Amino acid sequence: MATDFSCLTNEPRVLMEAELKPILGHRFQPTGFPDLGPARYDAPDGTPMLLVESPQSVANRLEEVCWDYATNSLIAALGGLPYVSVRLPDGKEYTNSILESHRLNSPYILEGEDKSVFSFLKDNLGTLAEGAVDNRLLARTLFQIDPNSVLHGVFLAKKDLAGGRLRLSRALSGFIEAYGVQAAESGGVKLDRVDPQGDTNKGFGNVPFHRVEFTAKRIVASFNLDLALLRSYRLETEAFELLIALALYKIRRFLRLGLRLRTACDLEVNGDLRCIRPETFAVPAEAELEAQVKGLIQACLNKGLFRSPPITQVVWKAPPKKSASKSSQDAAGGSSK
Repeated sequence: MATDFSCLTNEPRVLMEAELKPILGHRFQPTGFPDLGPARYDAPDGTPMLLVESPQSVANRLEEVCWDYATNSLIAALGGLPYVSVRLPDGKEYTNSILESHRLNSPYILEGEDKSVFSFLKDNLGTLAEGAVDNRLLARTLFQIDPNSVLHGVFLAKKDLAGGRLRLSRALSGFIEAYGVQAAESGGVKLDRVDPQGDTNKGFGNVPFHRVEFTAKRIVASFNLDLALLRSYRLETEAFELLIALALYKIRRFLRLGLRLRTACDLEVNGDLRCIRPETFAVPAEAELEAQVKGLIQACLNKGLFRSPPITQVVWKAPPKKSASKSSQDAAGGSSK
């Protein structure tokens, strides 16, 4: 039985939480940042906190659980959903808009010799070159070729596309935080059984190392589905409902399959996903959402809301490099003529 989303008609957002715990033991390894390391901070009440997974990482992970690496394609439940596939000249799969961190703004989609996607965007969004950007037109256009870019956001930072102003915010976002954290310090030694006194700069010798993991009183995954933003795009009913069902389906699948965040950070749900706003909404089970997503993909196909064929093929061939003299002239605003 399909979920009736009419109960969300007047809701600006759906806010969800799930308690997590390490699948083994108590320790876990959080995300790290260059020149910062683990992101530690204090809550307003002084509780020591730790960012386990950032919003940008969760967005990528929500997409990745929809990809089947064994078949190198979308999982069967999402068959017919549009995306951009990038292949090498010999036909070998190279990458795609589902797995690329910047989605449609991937350089492998827009910066190669194959300009088919760039031309599609320019042809459909050419009216946005001047004046305020019409996000409704932008969302409808991107939905045709890659609905995930509408759901997870995209920034088409290309000067030839409305001066680099085409941007959609994330409608679905998430992060994972740990409460009441304490450092669990350990370490070890990389042993060289042949020459313990060897040159460590070249990988020889014994090399001691320091390691910091953490324990926490609570680990919580939080998700925010911005319904007001999706409504503002004025998409067809089938498209709007597909984005809602797809968002909830991704969350359910991520919590079931995608919580091995790192080698030393393997988590599982401790309880169930709960909706904290509106409190009366119960997030459907994964199987129910999967059936609904399948039906809505077919409805969008029948109504012609997707580009045909749904999978847009791009052949990756790097553009020719500019000569040093030509690059210098371009930088100086000169011409070779």
